[in-house]
Amino acid sequence: MENKVSQLPEESRTAMRVSVVSIAVNISLSLLKLIAGLTAKSGAMISDAVHSASDVFSTFVVIIGIKLSEKKSDADHPYGHERMECVASIVLAAVLAITGFGIGADGIKKIVDSNYENPVIPGALALGAAVVSIIVKEWMFWYTRAAAKKINSGALMADAWHHRSDSLSSIGAFAGILGARMGFPIADPIASVIICAFIEKAALDIFKDAVDKMVDKACPQTVVNEMRGVISSQDGVGRIDDIKTRQFGSKIYVDVEIAVDGEKTLTEAHKIAEAVHDTVENSFENVKHCMVHVNPLEYEAE
Repeated sequence: MENKVSQLPEESRTAMRVSVVSIAVNISLSLLKLIAGLTAKSGAMISDAVHSASDVFSTFVVIIGIKLSEKKSDADHPYGHERMECVASIVLAAVLAITGFGIGADGIKKIVDSNYENPVIPGALALGAAVVSIIVKEWMFWYTRAAAKKINSGALMADAWHHRSDSLSSIGAFAGILGARMGFPIADPIASVIICAFIEKAALDIFKDAVDKMVDKACPQTVVNEMRGVISSQDGVGRIDDIKTRQFGSKIYVDVEIAVDGEKTLTEAHKIAEAVHDTVENSFENVKHCMVHVNPLEYEAE
């Protein structure tokens, strides 16, 4: 039985479109924040500019991961290369964790070591740049997240959370700049430490999701139950003896054992199995392949 036609080219186009937008936005924001930070003498805004620049690297990791995952099966990789996207997600999770750790460590260092007797008061321009960054990066988070859900891309979802981390970083920068202008310079490092915790949680979730997809974790039980309903509704299927699922990158593999009347000919049993195979693959867009084994109905499954 042949696999259904892959939709990876369409998924790739979606991911590439989002990635190009992401790169353009991050480069523009980095320049805006850098200019505002230097002009307004805001160290927080200059650090935020560096954070936005790091997102450009993350997006290139997404592009590479998705490009590699869409390679067709070959002799050395008969099941395809979808797990390369998981590798990209793990890399992004590591970058996100390091970014969050850097923000938190810098905040703690400022709390412990900084001298607040003669603080440098940043200009209002830095506040405006922080507001623009928060709005733009939050929009990029929801835009990228929607595309990631549409094509079931872990790497793209990781990139979405990287946008969210940048938004949180800008909120911290805004709070720090505003606090400094109001006479509370310690507000900046305190906000950084709090933001660090949120970023580390996002990195851990991304890492866990990627690992689950690399170790053949089963689909959610709700999905399996839907598959059971679809299979049971097929003509000739007397019983479902077993069903196993495993996530393979962004795709799903299904192994199912059905029971068919033992009096049917081999050709008839094959047609029933073929109908189950085609229906499962066509009903669940993320299913890359469904393997169907036929048992005689007269024998109970072990």
